[in-house]
Amino acid sequence: MNSHNMIQKNAKRGFTLIELLVVIAILAVLAVAVVLVLNPAELLKQGRDTTRISDLAAMNSAIALYIADVRTPSWTTVAGSSPRCTGATPFTGGGGSITCTVNATTTVDGNGWVPVNFQSISSGAPLSRLPLDPVNTDANEYLYAASSTTGYFELVAKMESTKYKSGGTADVESNSKDGGVGTNSDKVYQVGSELDLISAF
Repeated sequence: MNSHNMIQKNAKRGFTLIELLVVIAILAVLAVAVVLVLNPAELLKQGRDTTRISDLAAMNSAIALYIADVRTPSWTTVAGSSPRCTGATPFTGGGGSITCTVNATTTVDGNGWVPVNFQSISSGAPLSRLPLDPVNTDANEYLYAASSTTGYFELVAKMESTKYKSGGTADVESNSKDGGVGTNSDKVYQVGSELDLISAF
């Protein structure tokens, strides 16, 4: 057998079992490292928290538009009895639990969990439906309360991720971040014109 044939024979040689096992082991280590660094569960929580922040901003804007546009707004108050919540009762998202009237209806005609008739806005309802919390359980749900004084309202949600929770790198719950008031209100995200209507956190 001449040297040319030996070179051709060696060129056709594939990977050995040991080499394949080493490559698989390296890929497995890299996969574990990526999972640990990216933490997909935390990324999902951050995605849901982003939705919550967006939902409450949209609701806050819609209610403000309603107040500004409707000359004699029909203001339904739920403060003084119990706030409305979209998931289950009691709401356990703050430092304690809150008994709330459950209403997960998403209509914008005044019969939804926010009892404001957005259809009476002259330019039409700014929302096609009321949003619900991405998880919508007793620990993660949206709350709404209003004062008997027209225009005073509060919307509340609880963050899941370490990023958006109180003390996180993008903290939205602390009183200094959302302007909330109340004993434990730095454990929930609050928006609205009167942030002490739901105060039993």
